[in-house]
Formats: sequence, structure tokens, C-alpha cells
Amino acid sequence: MGWMTSIFAVPRALIYWKREYASLDAFGPLGDLTIRLYRFSLGLGVIAIITGFWLAGMLAMPGWVWWKVALVAGLAAHYGWTGRMVLRARRGVFTESDRFLRIFNEVSVFVVIAVLWVVVAQPV
Repeated sequence: MGWMTSIFAVPRALIYWKREYASLDAFGPLGDLTIRLYRFSLGLGVIAIITGFWLAGMLAMPGWVWWKVALVAGLAAHYGWTGRMVLRARRGVFTESDRFLRIFNEVSVFVVIAVLWVVVAQPV
């Protein structure tokens, strides 16, 4: 759940960090908070993925688990993309618009809903 929280929170924090950077023209406290949140939750993501594969192995990988693995891989890719934006922002480069970041943030919500549906419905 910690990793899921940061998947939603870090892109939102980037929006506020971008605004703070524009007003201060310097690295402020929101930047530090965003970087710390990303680093901490990266460890949680690794733990979540490892334990997910362990549990999937215990379940002998039925078909629905493969769907879940694919969706979680998509979330991991989304998180990696977020990390690239954080690294660029650390250098003071904010290339994405507020609107893009808001949409980017909401995409992850739909993927998480799909993961939950796959786990509950267990199709295939």
C-alpha cells in the first residue's frame, strides 16, 4: 500500500514542486520531500514485487495472476517514468505541463482499479 500511495502522490508532488520552483527559482522544501518520498517508496515497490512473485509461485501462477503481473509491470514502468521526471526536476528541468502531470497521475488510478478487479474476479 505504501508503494501504491506514492504512485499517486509523487506525480501530484511534482506539480506542486514545479509551481514552487517557478516562484522561488530555486530548489525548495517540496523538492526535497518529493525526492525522499520517491526513494523511500522505491524500496517498498521492490518489496511488493518480490513478495507478489513469491505469492504467485505459491499459487502455481493461475491465469489471472499473469494478468495481475502484467498490470503491476505497467505500474512499475509508470513509476520508473515518474523517477525520470523526479531526476530531471532535481536539475531544475520541468518539461511536463501541469495538465500532463494530472493525466499521468490519473492513469495509474485506472491501472490500480484493473489490478483490484483481476484479483477479486480472478478471470481465466
